[in-house]
Amino acid sequence: MRAGALGGVLAPIPTPYDSETGAVAPLPLRRAVRDLLAAGLDGVVVAGSTGEAALLDDAELLRAVEWLRDVVPENRWLIAGTGAESTRATERLTRDAASAGADAVLVRPPSYYASLLPPGALADHFRRVADASPVPIVVYNIPKYTHVMLQDSTLRALADHGRIAGFKDSSGDLKVFAGFRAALPRAVALVGSGALLYPALEMGAAGGVVGVACFAPALCARLFAAYRAGDLVPAGALQERLVTLHKEVVVGHGPAGIKAAMEAVGLPGGPVRPPLVELDSRQRARVAELLSAAGLAAAA
Repeated sequence: MRAGALGGVLAPIPTPYDSETGAVAPLPLRRAVRDLLAAGLDGVVVAGSTGEAALLDDAELLRAVEWLRDVVPENRWLIAGTGAESTRATERLTRDAASAGADAVLVRPPSYYASLLPPGALADHFRRVADASPVPIVVYNIPKYTHVMLQDSTLRALADHGRIAGFKDSSGDLKVFAGFRAALPRAVALVGSGALLYPALEMGAAGGVVGVACFAPALCARLFAAYRAGDLVPAGALQERLVTLHKEVVVGHGPAGIKAAMEAVGLPGGPVRPPLVELDSRQRARVAELLSAAGLAAAA
């Protein structure tokens, strides 16, 4: 298990695919992670929402963790998304990801039977996964994709579990974030919105796992460093540059937009996996325009 406190800015790394076979492509994946860490990020998350987790099979996820284990140094974080629909499957994937080299896991709530799962059932799910896990668990609230909004009571029920390291809130609502902080006060709080990184830090976040870090890593790392150094005016100015990028690229286009933005700044992005669709030429031009306006140089 990795030593040290979880925090800083992490990139939810997109999954690159071979344009001919559609298989996960290890070389672009490794190159992207090397470049993002070199830009100052504190780690990466494999198979999160940006990584098209729902479109990967378990073997692909585990191979991705293995391919990245020697790329991510001991002082950075390698986290794997291991959420599944059954508690049993989540437990198994969590153990396997830890064996493959993950320092921690990010676990979304099951969603298919969401209408039948009260907050207590979800708390029991996370507790059982944590009981079975060899590594720390980060509870993941991502209602945009799961259509499940975790309740404060679910996190409160997990407050005394030593393996629950923290939560990532991608609701985009600071009131939700604040409620989670109050419910799980000892845990690491991570924000999932690049538009809210600065205000979340003001509210006690240890950092964020934000899509904009995939194509603006140095900007995100500088914001975090400036805030921690007490340089609040520069940090605020950096945050302003992230807001539109988050709203239009990350929220507006999801994985396809993030991959297009990565390619525009010279990082490996590649195609998305069907049924997701690529950006058209007009949308790509708009992404390039936004990057230019934010001071991010396009690839030659």
